[in-house]
Amino acid sequence: MYNDITKFIHTLYGTDELVPLHVPVFLGNEKKYLNECIDTTFVSSVGKFVDRFEEMIAEYTGAKKTVVCVNGTSALHIALILVGVEREDEVITQALTFIATCNAIRYIGAHPVFIDVDRDTMGLSPVAVEKWLLANAEIKNGVCYNKTTGRRIKACVPMHTFGHPVHLDELVSVCEKYYIELVEDAAESLGSFYKGKHTGTFGKVGAISFNGNKTITTGGGGALLFHDEKLAKQAKHLTTQAKVNHKWEFIHDQIGYNYRMPNVNAALGFAQMEKLDVILANKRETADQYKKFFEEQADIEFFEEPKECKSNYWLNVILLKDKNAQQEFIEYTNEHGVMTRPVWCLMNKLDMFKDCQTDDLKNTSWFEERVVNIPSSVRI
Repeated sequence: MYNDITKFIHTLYGTDELVPLHVPVFLGNEKKYLNECIDTTFVSSVGKFVDRFEEMIAEYTGAKKTVVCVNGTSALHIALILVGVEREDEVITQALTFIATCNAIRYIGAHPVFIDVDRDTMGLSPVAVEKWLLANAEIKNGVCYNKTTGRRIKACVPMHTFGHPVHLDELVSVCEKYYIELVEDAAESLGSFYKGKHTGTFGKVGAISFNGNKTITTGGGGALLFHDEKLAKQAKHLTTQAKVNHKWEFIHDQIGYNYRMPNVNAALGFAQMEKLDVILANKRETADQYKKFFEEQADIEFFEEPKECKSNYWLNVILLKDKNAQQEFIEYTNEHGVMTRPVWCLMNKLDMFKDCQTDDLKNTSWFEERVVNIPSSVRI
């Protein structure tokens, strides 16, 4: 069976060589815009492509304002600061995520609390979050506290795993009920929609990644999505070393960060955004091909987008029957020219986060033993 799968993937991508997991594609004006940056000498964090890229992302996602950053982790770090997360606060998130989610929380000195995911989204479960809060939280003067640790529970960070949106309406409702700020880790979900609305636009701030393996790339890069223009202005200020605008003086009014995206990266991103619809259509076609193929494969399930959602299918996912089958599949495919990967090590199993609070993480552990990512690049 595994031989049939590797043959199908090689045929799908039209090669007998190694099929990578996900590689960037450059289909349009990338070289033209990069050359323009070089010719004008505007290669750093000032230049027209920064503004144009921000405007284009805002227009596409429906955000009122966008601020681009050097990477998705820095975007998430700033997002947490902007919603008021401070040292010793707690932030509810999921253990089934890339480490950047938790690193951004730790940069502030805050503590992740790991809650289970839903089977139909692979993302943070609103039901599990509310269940945990009912048992562990109390409200005092409009502030949510953990009854066990005494710490303030300030924010909730769902991650739209592999581009599949979580149940956002329900999660928004839970967060509002408990006075918790919602910050969306939409790093993997550019081009994903929940009930017709783009991910990253449901909370006070959303964070996107443009890493080299994402749906579109700026080499490195990230973006913050806002509905509040005042908050966006503060983000721009913080990510530019908190420098007060002046023609020649260097005045800084608070601790800032060197997180602004250079113009050359924004030029790359602007060209990529021009082809985003083509890229997403291509990826959806690939997902449809996988879905049809795996319907005929015993003990392997292709993971489909949740109901009322349109996922970008950034990385396609199959579910094996158990841990042994997962490991056998990954070993076989990688030895036969098809790059596959398991899901990340669960965050609560890493030394840095092993002492963090969790619920039972039942679904999270179930996915850890079954998820395999298969090649998902744009097919040329």
